Amino acid sequence: MSCLKNKFYFNCKLAVELIKTQIEMIKEKRKTMQKYLDVDISDDGTTADTHRMGHGNSRPDSSSGDSADGTKPSRMRRLGRRLRLHSRSRHSRPPSGSNSHTSKIFKEEDFAGIALIRIISAEMKFKDKWLACISLGEQTFRTHVSDQTDKPTWNSERKLVLERNGAHLARISVFETNRLSRNNLIGYCEVDLLEFLSQDSSSDTEVFDLLDPSSASTIVGRISISCCIEDPIETEKTFVRRILSIVDCNEDGELSLTEFSDLIDAFGNKLAADKKEEIFKQADRNGDGVVSLDELATLLAIQNEKEPIINCCPVCGEILEVSDGLNNMIHMTLCFDEGTGNQVMTGGFLTDKEASSGWMFKLSEWAHFSTFDIGLRSGSSASHILVYDRRKKRLVEEIIDRKIVLSMRAIYQSKFGLGLMDNGAKEILRSLSEKQGKKMDSAESAKEIPNFIEFFKDQINMDEIKYPLEQFKTFNEFFIRELKPGARPIAFLERDDIAICAADCRLMAFNSAADSIRCWIKGRKFSIQGLLGNETCSSEFVNGALVIFRLAPQDYHRFHFPVSGTIEKFIEIPGCLYTVNPIAVNSKYCNVFTENKRVVSIISTEHFGKVAFVAIGATMVGSINFSRKEGDYVKKGDEFGYFSFGGSTVICVFEKDSIRIDEDLLENSGRSLETLVSVGMQLGVSIKKQGNMPNLRNLSL
Repeated sequence: MSCLKNKFYFNCKLAVELIKTQIEMIKEKRKTMQKYLDVDISDDGTTADTHRMGHGNSRPDSSSGDSADGTKPSRMRRLGRRLRLHSRSRHSRPPSGSNSHTSKIFKEEDFAGIALIRIISAEMKFKDKWLACISLGEQTFRTHVSDQTDKPTWNSERKLVLERNGAHLARISVFETNRLSRNNLIGYCEVDLLEFLSQDSSSDTEVFDLLDPSSASTIVGRISISCCIEDPIETEKTFVRRILSIVDCNEDGELSLTEFSDLIDAFGNKLAADKKEEIFKQADRNGDGVVSLDELATLLAIQNEKEPIINCCPVCGEILEVSDGLNNMIHMTLCFDEGTGNQVMTGGFLTDKEASSGWMFKLSEWAHFSTFDIGLRSGSSASHILVYDRRKKRLVEEIIDRKIVLSMRAIYQSKFGLGLMDNGAKEILRSLSEKQGKKMDSAESAKEIPNFIEFFKDQINMDEIKYPLEQFKTFNEFFIRELKPGARPIAFLERDDIAICAADCRLMAFNSAADSIRCWIKGRKFSIQGLLGNETCSSEFVNGALVIFRLAPQDYHRFHFPVSGTIEKFIEIPGCLYTVNPIAVNSKYCNVFTENKRVVSIISTEHFGKVAFVAIGATMVGSINFSRKEGDYVKKGDEFGYFSFGGSTVICVFEKDSIRIDEDLLENSGRSLETLVSVGMQLGVSIKKQGNMPNLRNLSL
């Protein structure tokens, strides 16, 4: 009886602590929501919102005809309100013209054009209600849901900005929507928009095969897509026509001087406001006091090239730099995109999984238990892990079971959860890992291989695997699978002054440990000395660059040498088996990397000095296996070893001032965003011996 009481008391205490933790998560979420979705409530109960991307006008709109002091609002305020309401009526999500991650969209020489993409229709193998998504870079858009059919028609369009050296590989995904909790990805295709737009064809419409996400060799349907690129001057003229059509109150296709004056004032340029009569007269050729929309649009486009007259976006209110005409035009074009009569795709999503989410996810968002966000933070934002695919230059979501996410948040993001670890759960983890390792080495475990592949469909390329599935007699044999020769080309193989990525993984790179603590590792006691141990740590390592290669369960689990050199020694450091998931790494209550079991090896190189290579064990990782020994000379790209079942991490520590890590990796890491990379991709260049520094854009990623 006493035992039951103690057990009841323990369960109650656990429930109370979990509730407290969840309340803190909700508070944190609300703070984040307040920051990114600033909503002012006016006296009459209406709202004036600034959009999520942070570029909205901070001044509240009055929904009534009167201002706060009871006077009638000015013509300017009424015009501004009309412009914003017109835009909001077209968008249920934030306008795509604003870029939350970079202050500039691109340089002029990198501008390839504005592509108008239209998803027309598809032919599927069975009837359902369908929706389609298109992802490019860090933005995703979705169509409406079709009727119950095997030939859905959407005719939905969106404008996308193309950079010559930026993201131009668009992914189109088609989902069935008959599930309550989540929609299922049925097929996808990838379209290189730069190649698509450069084709010499009489038609801008093309049909693409939709591939099965489980097997790229299986076709599950076909989709029709139209794509055309706008001339920059025509884009600007089209935008001006749209703005002017709103000012044209009587919709007669002509503007009076008064209507035109209101518009110039809305652009916020006082100098241009002094010249508005002069500009208007240039268009009013017959002197009748009115001009047509086309005439005025042409005049404004020419005038804006000579002397820009737009100082702020009349839609979202963002202040525009007068000297940056190209980006201003792009911003306003996308911010005020109405389309050409077809339905405009809904934007504001980061991934196609977010865009296609069902009502269960929407409910969890409303309750502040789940959200999508760039980077990973403690609490509710840890519910979805987004990484940046370096090869395809777009955001992807890491697949992880939601029950596991909830359990990790309860353990690693609270003092109470880690208290359980200190009171015996560490031994439970160790015992569980050992038992699970033995189970995955049994013949019976081979039955789990098809389920594993299905769960991680679209993230395991079966065509790369060296041996057919029937040759894997246990799950662990499949888990430590080898790849076909040439599946992972090595960047600049003959140049030892160029370091490469050591694993298929999610990568974080920092110039110093201090940078990593500020952006990623939240454990209060993390240090390079704690990571490497007293025997191998030196002052050069303490101040050196740090690269974290995190392997997820679906990854190829063999790790390779990032540099060429000689293996000086191995040092095994005993420890725990915490998970290496970012939820744990971002916990301020534990120090995953310095407390977990790990093996430190020191590689002596010509161009990078000494490099510390740390293989870290984790939950469900029974062992760390090496295929090389002390004294071996190795070439970058050679296999170094592998992890058994589970996910784990490799950390490389470089000596101070020995490597210049590639800028894109540092930029993503500075945003707390992991970069999805493959073995052999360029990591950085030796500072000690520069040579001709290669251009990352020319690499075959």
